[in-house]
Amino acid sequence: MSLTMFASTGKPTASRASFGKALLEIADQFPQMVVVDADLSKSTKTIDFQKQHPHRHIQLGIQEGNMVTMAAGMASMGQIPFIASFGCFLIGRFEQIRMSIGYSNANVKLVGTHVGIGIGPDGYSQMALEDISCLRTLANITIIQPGDHRETVQAVRWAAEHNGPVYLRLTRQNLPQFHSDDYQFQIGKADVIKSGKDVAILATGGTIEPAMAAVALLAERGIDAELVNFHSIRPLDEDYLVSASARFGHLVTVEDHSIFGGLGGAVAEVLCEKAPAKLLRLGMQTYGESGEPEDLYQKYGFTGEAIAAKTATLLGK
Repeated sequence: MSLTMFASTGKPTASRASFGKALLEIADQFPQMVVVDADLSKSTKTIDFQKQHPHRHIQLGIQEGNMVTMAAGMASMGQIPFIASFGCFLIGRFEQIRMSIGYSNANVKLVGTHVGIGIGPDGYSQMALEDISCLRTLANITIIQPGDHRETVQAVRWAAEHNGPVYLRLTRQNLPQFHSDDYQFQIGKADVIKSGKDVAILATGGTIEPAMAAVALLAERGIDAELVNFHSIRPLDEDYLVSASARFGHLVTVEDHSIFGGLGGAVAEVLCEKAPAKLLRLGMQTYGESGEPEDLYQKYGFTGEAIAAKTATLLGK
């Protein structure tokens, strides 16, 4: 297996760490920005912002529900709240998000860290596996899952500039850097990492790295796979999906999230309505469990070998 086709452009970094750095970078540009935390500032990486801008950081303790509703009130007064917690704890307050942020179209930035089974030994009770599914039912919340450090930093800035609710889905584990310095984040646009001619593999967040491995393995089998980073889950790049459906006839989605209502579900909806194609959805179909991230990715099929094997089977090869 060779990953030489994917050049590394920097040190692997967890997107939660990139988020923390991005907050500091944009703090002076957005003086109305405030950060609200629920007793997890060390884990969500808001702690450095807290140290440098203590008057703009609010530590609520374990009160995610209160954090959501308070942030909506702050947004109504012209502030830009970034509220951060583990994704499962944040989306566990779905009713407050639905009414206080969604229905009110509040300019609040929801930041869910430690998503998917990639959090490993933190345990199954803290794995956000249904967060995208929940928030996709709310019509006006933008959902972004950046793929590496550069993309995360730009996505945080975009969220601060955007007037409306945004959900940033961030990893505990490190992500390889594959974007160059001149990369420009574009909301709603599929990011083609590598072009291909046989099949398109659509990955997001933590699954991009094993998808890269899968593309390299498929190349050894004579299968030329296109690899796409779907950082924007809402809005979804429907034009790309229609085009890819016509070019390939076969698509594969890979996500560290439930396939029910996640990226795979979103893509299936578009294909069903606009461009029928054979779709293979790879993701979670059960609850997670505690373990090392590498072991869990192995067990649940998030490895280059597993993705490549299932993709080859889809193609009849």
